[in-house]
Amino acid sequence: MARKTANDDPLAPVTLAVGQEDLLLDRAVQEVVAAARAADADTDVRDLTPDQLQPGTLAELTSPSLFAERKVVVVRNAQDLSADTVKDVKAYLGAPAEEITLVLLHAGGAKGKGLLDAARKAGAREVACPRMTKPADRLAFVRAEFRTTGRSATPEACQALVDAIGSDLRELAAAVSQLTADIEGTIDEAVVGRYYTGRAEASSFTVADRAVEGRAAEALEALRWSLATGVAPVLITSALAQGVRAIGKLSSARGGRPADLARELGMPPWKIDRVRQQMRGWTPDGVAVALRAVAEADAGVKGGGDDPEYALEKAVVTIARAARSRGRA
Repeated sequence: MARKTANDDPLAPVTLAVGQEDLLLDRAVQEVVAAARAADADTDVRDLTPDQLQPGTLAELTSPSLFAERKVVVVRNAQDLSADTVKDVKAYLGAPAEEITLVLLHAGGAKGKGLLDAARKAGAREVACPRMTKPADRLAFVRAEFRTTGRSATPEACQALVDAIGSDLRELAAAVSQLTADIEGTIDEAVVGRYYTGRAEASSFTVADRAVEGRAAEALEALRWSLATGVAPVLITSALAQGVRAIGKLSSARGGRPADLARELGMPPWKIDRVRQQMRGWTPDGVAVALRAVAEADAGVKGGGDDPEYALEKAVVTIARAARSRGRA
C-alpha cells in the first residue's frame, strides 16, 4: 500500500510518487485524477513519457488557458527525463500554476536524484510506492485491500490468497475484488481454496503444510502438482524449511498466549495456532531428522544431486514420517 506524506491533498500543486510498484504508481495517478475530476468534470489529463516531454513542452502545457480549465499533467519515469527538460521541471516547481496538478512518477534511487530532491525541497506531496518483495508486505497489502472494501477476511484466508496468487499485486488486488463481489459475509480459507484451487494446490506452502502434518500422500500429490505447474524447487525447499523450523521454535518455546508467543517467536498469532495443531506427534529428534532432510533436499535442488524431483520427494516423505515420530516412540 502506498504511503503518503502529511500533505495528503491529492489536489496539491505537485504530487511525487516514488517507487517501482506499478500498481501503486497507477493508483497514485488515479487518486489525483479522480480528485481533479470531482472538482471539475472537464479536467484535462495529459499522461506523458519522457520522450513526449521535450524542452518547452511543460511550459506549453501549464501556460494560462483562455477557459481557465483544470489540468492534470502526469510525467512517468521522471528519472529518465533529459537534462534540459529537468531544468524546465525544476523551474516550474518554484512557481506552479493555479488549477494545474503536476504528478511526477519517479523510480527512486540515484538516477535523476536531483529532480527528486528538488521536488521534495519544493514541498511536493509525496506518495511512497515501494516494490513489495517480502511475503509479509504482500500479506499486509491483502489485508489492507479487504479493509478498503469494508469486508472481513480471516488471517488464514489472507495468507492462503498470498500463497495461491504469489507476488503480483495486480492479481492480488483483482482476487480481493472478485471475492468481495461474489461472497457474502466473512471470507475464510475455505472460500479462497474454492476459488483458487489449482493455484493453491501448486503452492509450495501447501506442500510444506501437508508434510509437517504427517500427510505424506497429500504432500506428494501437492508436490507433483507444484512441479508440473512450474513452481521452482528452491521455493519448495524454502517452504519446507520454514514449516519445520516453526515446529521446532514453538515446541521449544515457553507456554503462553498466542499473542505472547507471537512476539517472542516473530510469528503472527494466527500462525501460532496453526503450528500448534501441526506439531502434534513431533519430537525433538523428529525435528532434527526433518531439518537434515530439508538440508539434503536443498543441496539436491541446487546442483548437488542428479534428480531434484527425487530429492524433494525423499524430503517430503521423511518429514511426514518425522511428524509421526511421537506415536512410534
